[in-house]
Amino acid sequence: MKKYSFQKNAWLYMIGLVLLQLPVRYAQAQAPKQKVKTIIIDAGHGLPDGGAAGKYSHESDLTLAIALKLGKRLEPLLPDCKILFTRTDENLPANFTDKNAANRWRAKFANESNGDLFIAIHVNSTNDRYSKEVIGHKEETYYSGKGKKRKKHTRSVPIYKYHLLPCEVEGTETYIWAVGKNDQKKQIINSNEDRTGEQTDSTDQELDTPEGNILASLRTKKYFEKSLQLASYVEEEFAKEGRTSLGVKQRNNQGIWVLQATAMPSILVETGFICNPEEEDYLNSDKGQDEVTYAVMRAVLRYVDGLNNGTPTEKK
Repeated sequence: MKKYSFQKNAWLYMIGLVLLQLPVRYAQAQAPKQKVKTIIIDAGHGLPDGGAAGKYSHESDLTLAIALKLGKRLEPLLPDCKILFTRTDENLPANFTDKNAANRWRAKFANESNGDLFIAIHVNSTNDRYSKEVIGHKEETYYSGKGKKRKKHTRSVPIYKYHLLPCEVEGTETYIWAVGKNDQKKQIINSNEDRTGEQTDSTDQELDTPEGNILASLRTKKYFEKSLQLASYVEEEFAKEGRTSLGVKQRNNQGIWVLQATAMPSILVETGFICNPEEEDYLNSDKGQDEVTYAVMRAVLRYVDGLNNGTPTEKK
């Protein structure tokens, strides 16, 4: 009788342990899968061109400093996410003859690294503008008519002196790939695995099959929406810091290769105008670089939180 009682109690104890573990296992089963496992941070230019130039600094140096700071801020906050850089110093990862070859390598690196998100850091500029001032006149010879009717004339023409106008434009803008480049994006997406972690039985469909085209089109639309979401977050965070936000943009006339050739959501952040002396000073300062990196960091965290929890991220 006592033996039976002991066995019964042991059995009840085992059942109790199983029941206690059920909520934990259920929670683990219901926990959302991490959808952002690898983030690629691209410091614009420097492979091999210096990019835009200010009075005393170059775009490639600023983008490298900002990209590295951004990665260092994200790493402890996203411990389960790999943060990869296209470059970490001025040494080239390959022998490039021009910036087009370098940009194609950047996209290839992001795709081969199974990136889930691509963030390019850049610094903006504008074309030089000039004013002109009349500083004198000179005699100019010209002719009219032909043959025997050809006549020689003189006239007074102004002499101009040109003055470079200061660059006064300021602010940030974030690019996503242009809708006109959807076909290129779709080709890249179709030739790579699904970067969202949503594996399907048809991820390796060839582009020339109806199934492959449909899947690539759906992913292209999804990546566009996610890119737009993150870009909007970035500009919102800049605005919170008092920066002038020029908004989210597309460059339809030319496109941006690293955005349309990466099989993942992708954005390019223009952090300020190096041609504007005040913005150049700001981007070279610790304060400016900290504010830029914190703004982009907060936007990325909002984006990742929304995806990993399976719920839309509220604007904060």
